[in-house]
Amino acid sequence: MGVKEFKLPDVGEGVAEGELVSWLVEPGDTVTEDQAVAEVETDKALVEVPSPYNGTVKELLAEEGEIVPVGDVIITFEVEGEGDEAADEERASAEMEAQESEADERETGDEAVGEGDGEAVAGESAEKSADRKAETPKGRVFAAPSARRLARELNVDIQSVDGSGPGGRVTDADVQTAANGRMDSDVEGSDSGPRETAIGEKKSAVSRRDDGESVDGSAASVEAAGRDRTLAAPATRRMAEEESINIDDVPTDETRDGQAFVTPEAVTQYAQAQREAREAEVQADAEAAEASEAEGASATDATEDGVAERIPYRGVRRTIGQQMEKSLYTAPHVTHHDTTVVDELVDVRAEYKELAAERDVKLTYMPFVMKAIVAGLREHPILNSTLDESDPENAEILVKDEYNIGIAVATDAGLMVPVVKNVDKKSILQLSREVNDLASRARERKVTREEMQGGTFTITNFGAIGGEYATPIINYPETAILGLGGIEKRPVVDGDDVVATETLPLSLSIDHRVIDGADAAAFTNTVMEYLRNPKLLLLE
Repeated sequence: MGVKEFKLPDVGEGVAEGELVSWLVEPGDTVTEDQAVAEVETDKALVEVPSPYNGTVKELLAEEGEIVPVGDVIITFEVEGEGDEAADEERASAEMEAQESEADERETGDEAVGEGDGEAVAGESAEKSADRKAETPKGRVFAAPSARRLARELNVDIQSVDGSGPGGRVTDADVQTAANGRMDSDVEGSDSGPRETAIGEKKSAVSRRDDGESVDGSAASVEAAGRDRTLAAPATRRMAEEESINIDDVPTDETRDGQAFVTPEAVTQYAQAQREAREAEVQADAEAAEASEAEGASATDATEDGVAERIPYRGVRRTIGQQMEKSLYTAPHVTHHDTTVVDELVDVRAEYKELAAERDVKLTYMPFVMKAIVAGLREHPILNSTLDESDPENAEILVKDEYNIGIAVATDAGLMVPVVKNVDKKSILQLSREVNDLASRARERKVTREEMQGGTFTITNFGAIGGEYATPIINYPETAILGLGGIEKRPVVDGDDVVATETLPLSLSIDHRVIDGADAAAFTNTVMEYLRNPKLLLLE
């Protein structure tokens, strides 16, 4: 079974990074290809990231809420029947361990037998066992998985590390020495004597991976012998493995044939020292965190009276802000306001509402407005345009021949603008179905990035919340946006009388570089004509 790494893909056009909103799996879960494993928020979309493999989740390498660059490994899978280099090297490393253990058994056989350990084999010298060392294949680096993980955390190229272990195997100490030598030339990282390493200072930002390595990291926080070779009985080695400590790090004063020899008592003492060191470290971290929180709370109380909450400005909220800023500071906005009587529209909608319901369609005013806008865009195509500024010296106005209307939808995460494509080719009921579906999925943050692209004109319906007029910000690089107020009865002069009439306030913002005020007024008049006479929409 091989281990496969999965990098955060480019889940959107030109996306450089994304916020990992939530994991949908945990280590140990079995997944199938294309099963969603995480939710990542990029730009204006919340995207589910699918698994590329059938396998088992091994590690989650990013925390929820973390901003992850595209291309970073976020998860690893164990895949049946998939060999990989890491697995091969791990197997090779295991073979080397077995050879080393066998050699050590032979080396320590006499002493071990003397101590009553029947597993040791007598009669072979250290020199003879050394001859059994495997040679490192050219181009390959033998290293334990822990050494490879440590190299990644310390940003050390393991290919450049000289291995001091059997057969040139790279050990944790070798990686640490290389890291120390790179960061501080004064560090005596190559000494063979006992030294204090700093693995614990290089903890990964990933909690689950840290969990799996915490033993190694903590072990390095107290003095470790850091030998390259240690003699010990097989039972002693198993004891060290059960304690998850490196036998070469266990301090000892005993020797056999000039080599350091570790006893079970030494292992027990060293393991206890490790546990106490970890407990002290955890306690220190907890006290530091508590002090930091207290200090932060004190600072907040002192300088931010009245601030109830700090909300990170990122994700969808930041994208909306950046887009609004770009639009407002790029396009000179002018907003044209008007109001039209929509008594007939109200009647038509009420007349067909039940009929639409029988076809399982919720009929709103939006499809009628969209049809009226398309009629207006046909008569005034300059409003159905974008300004191509990719070459500032030769900018061009691109008048579109398709009518894709974006609908601004308020969600918990901010405004999203799904786009209804080819509005001119769809009926009122078709538009109703599509608008309802897109708006619903946008609120659930299920709309895809593709469904929010390709718009040529945008509608924002602030009247659904309450209000008459506004100054909508253009959905850049489009050149116009129409804001709808609420339809309700308002006083209107009819001859010499003032009557209560159903009216719809309109707010049209335009990019004044492209569209003149006269064009805006003419377009609005056309839209209002269709809304006052909705039967004209049957001709569209």
